[in-house]
Amino acid sequence: MTEAAATTKTAMPKGEAADTQDLTDGFHLVIDALKLNGIETIYCVPGIPITDLGRLAQASGMRVISFRHEQNAGNAAAIAGFLTKKPGVCLTVSAPGFLNGLTALANATTNCFPMILISGSSEREIVDLQQGDYEEMDQLAIAKPLCKAAYRVLNAADIGIGVARAIRAAVSGRPGGVYLDLPAKLFGQVMDAEAGRRSLVKVIDPAPAQIPAPAAGARARDVLKRAKRPLVILGKGAAYAQADEAIRVFIEKSGVPFLPMSMAKGLLPDTHPQCAGAARSLVLKDADVVMLIGARLNWLLSHGKGKTWGEPGSKKFIQIDIEPKEIDSNVEIVAPLVGDIGSCVSALLQGMGDKWPAPPADWIDAIRAKREENIAKMAPKLMKNSAPMDFHSALGALRSVIRERPDAILVNEGANTLDLARGIIDMYKPRKRLDVGTWGVMGIGMGFAVAAAIETGKPVLAVVGDSAFGFSGMEIETICRYKLPVCVVVFNNNGIYRGVDVNPGGGPDPAITAFVPGARYDRMIEAFGGVGANATTPDELKRAVDAAMDSGKPTLVNAVIDPAAGSESGRIGNLNPKSGLKKK
Repeated sequence: MTEAAATTKTAMPKGEAADTQDLTDGFHLVIDALKLNGIETIYCVPGIPITDLGRLAQASGMRVISFRHEQNAGNAAAIAGFLTKKPGVCLTVSAPGFLNGLTALANATTNCFPMILISGSSEREIVDLQQGDYEEMDQLAIAKPLCKAAYRVLNAADIGIGVARAIRAAVSGRPGGVYLDLPAKLFGQVMDAEAGRRSLVKVIDPAPAQIPAPAAGARARDVLKRAKRPLVILGKGAAYAQADEAIRVFIEKSGVPFLPMSMAKGLLPDTHPQCAGAARSLVLKDADVVMLIGARLNWLLSHGKGKTWGEPGSKKFIQIDIEPKEIDSNVEIVAPLVGDIGSCVSALLQGMGDKWPAPPADWIDAIRAKREENIAKMAPKLMKNSAPMDFHSALGALRSVIRERPDAILVNEGANTLDLARGIIDMYKPRKRLDVGTWGVMGIGMGFAVAAAIETGKPVLAVVGDSAFGFSGMEIETICRYKLPVCVVVFNNNGIYRGVDVNPGGGPDPAITAFVPGARYDRMIEAFGGVGANATTPDELKRAVDAAMDSGKPTLVNAVIDPAAGSESGRIGNLNPKSGLKKK
């Protein structure tokens, strides 16, 4: 019998030879299948029909982290997948709970995070005839368009295969979200324990290396070698790949300036002499050859065209991606390398030889000058010690915290809080910055913070806007319940974007972007036994966060930001359409 298998023994009928039979059931087979494949943590919200699955998993030695809302549990599972390269598992109840988890599943798929959403469901024979079962819903049909793969298991003997298929689908090729539908009846199905053990599947090499064609590597090296103004863009796919040393050697050997996307920050330190983060506008506009490593030419990079990128046709693109369909998705890619990032970068290195030509000095000097100019412009804003704080002065204080604690994990979401932090807070190690990613979806903060603490054991600093905090703020109780080393800093400027907007109609209701002024978010965590602090100046903020990080105690700091600070939607306000009608 497996470790978690049921110990029920069934006696033979009277008159037959005395015998007993070891049995197991669907509950135990699910747990055994997960543990066999090295999955030791489940993020969940318990309820019908999966409560006992969570209890039994915990009894078997698995860590089961119970949340207050399924979307937050799903976000935790998703970022656990990013951090570990193993699929994070989220367990939910049927119908409404499943739907709550679905946002996180879709977000995981969009961001290429390996995740499995396991949901209990109503019985097929009733659902298919639409007879009105408890929380009746065809969950598999709903999930399919929003994830990489979706499976349903109806027989206990198929649980091993179902879990194996979900794991392989989540991590192979381009990672993503997978849905696994487990109807309530499945859990109670009983079968012979030894047969159950044999039905389990250990997934061998779930994410095999995909080696690029030698000709593709030679083509990419040739294009890069001929460049007069080369640039490498590192995306979060490069961080996920955990090919950190190969990427570092390639960047330094080539001498090419690099621009890290937000979750790739720290692959090489932001203070590295080749980092062009502080000269982003210049390098995007003026580069003649751009190599994308685990980055996509989506909206975050203006789709590779438009005024951000200078004159049309002025650039050649090299792209490393494991997904062939990503190539040429927005612009022509003259040198595609299709394969996993570790294999592709290693292949490039093997052909570079001992003497790779350095990029032209005038290009390097232009970037250095622009970087130094922009850093000098920013410095006075970050050094202000005023009350109330603005975003720059508050983030300047937190920048020092991360510089002094490079092992800490930064979780970041909001509008201005997110957009400005990307450029202000330097990162020094890979996979230490976690944020909203490709969709820009709010509400990831507390789920990401919980999983980061659980999966890494490192202290977590979650810097969130007051609006973003509202999506998942109740999970501070979860942080306190599990006594996690998480410090949450809420940038409180009394509203969405800013807290000074008024009702344009002059009525008694507040503006749609305004919150209760002077709210004290720090008192929320005190209700759950955590530590609260209120900071009105950068010095107070730095002291409060330092104390929290040193103590390892669950802490929430209410950072009072000038209500007039902030712009609508941060740097992407242009995406908000404006009415063409003139006010009368």
